[in-house]
Amino acid sequence: MTNKSTFKFKVGIIGLGYVGLPRSLQFCERGISVCGIDIDNSKIKKLKEGKSYLTNINDFKIKKIIKKKIFFPTNDFSNISKVENIIICLPTPLTNLNKPDLSYIKNTFKKIQKFLKPHQMICLESTSYPGTTSEIFVNFLKKKFLIGKNFYLSFSPERNDPGLKLNISQIPKIVSGFSNNCLNKSYKLYKLIFNRIIKAETLETAEMTKIYENVFRAVNIGFVNEMKKICKTMKINIHDVINLAKTKPFGFMPFYPGPGLGGHCIPIDPFYLSWKAKKLGLNTKFIQTSGKINRAIPGWIIGNINKYFFYKKKNKNNLIGKKFLILGISYKKNINDMRESPALEIINNLLRYNSKVSFFDPFFKKIPKTRKYNFENIKRSKLSKSNLVKFDGVILVTDHDNVNYKKILNYSKVIFDTRNKYKIKSSKIIQL
Repeated sequence: MTNKSTFKFKVGIIGLGYVGLPRSLQFCERGISVCGIDIDNSKIKKLKEGKSYLTNINDFKIKKIIKKKIFFPTNDFSNISKVENIIICLPTPLTNLNKPDLSYIKNTFKKIQKFLKPHQMICLESTSYPGTTSEIFVNFLKKKFLIGKNFYLSFSPERNDPGLKLNISQIPKIVSGFSNNCLNKSYKLYKLIFNRIIKAETLETAEMTKIYENVFRAVNIGFVNEMKKICKTMKINIHDVINLAKTKPFGFMPFYPGPGLGGHCIPIDPFYLSWKAKKLGLNTKFIQTSGKINRAIPGWIIGNINKYFFYKKKNKNNLIGKKFLILGISYKKNINDMRESPALEIINNLLRYNSKVSFFDPFFKKIPKTRKYNFENIKRSKLSKSNLVKFDGVILVTDHDNVNYKKILNYSKVIFDTRNKYKIKSSKIIQL
């Protein structure tokens, strides 16, 4: 039987993205050894060279833990046999039919099964519907181990936010376990890097908590996006309304409209919960409606841009042949993350109109290929006077801080502002 002291690494983290890499740093900065595993060879290469591929983590931090030999990045899954605790931080996207796609987790679990040993713990941090942890892991683990006695299973929902300036360790960490022993082992592990640990009674409760947090935001964003459309029709500034409403010291929390939802959780989780509820014979009309509203916003924005040119030029062709600059393609400001970015849907809609599209984003030299879109041929434009004057319109999708907005305003013909970045009144600025 394997003894816990024989493990080379205290922690093995599978998936070195926006959750896995920061989590690795948390452990390493406390002097805890980490084996980081990812199938993306380009990520492994950069990490070994002491380079970061995330905007919220600088090269110095990576170089430091590599130099100390406390962080070992690899694509070799056999190293799982050398780690005591296995934390899984993998994507949980949707299929084309808006159904849960757990293939990343399932395929990875198959790869590591033969390397699992007694006294290890698997902790899933990936967001999914309640029951996922048990459905994927329990049947196999029960055949090989005694869960809670010589092997441990936990779920601990990630609460990372790529653009958040708050230290991750200050965010309360929820932990759960298949049994009390599993829960306690998970508690002790995360207590090493988080200031406050909160125990959930069951795996399913912890899984539902993460879904609830994100659906709460999705529903409220759906509501404010619908209010934006109503206010637009009534010629009322929705942002003025929100600013007034948030002066109420109780019973109100401000949410802000935008070009649509992006990221790996909020646009996806309502569909995960609705899918699971449907399996149980429940119809989540309210949640489904919010998801549809949020997904329709990019199309609504293009519709309003279309109307602008129709009324301005009295031209039925509207957007055909028009040149547009997409300003910002990340799903939120100051990060290089494009997952589910509304910019992609906006670009796709413009191309359907045979518009000509360019983009600028300080974090991207080209638009990466995604599971749904391939816009690699769309060129990046410099924000020079000679370039800006050529565009029929600038569509501000993501309001990164390190952009010269004054220059854009000076030399653009019209700016369609979906983020309320420009708070001045100007005939050049169309708030959407």
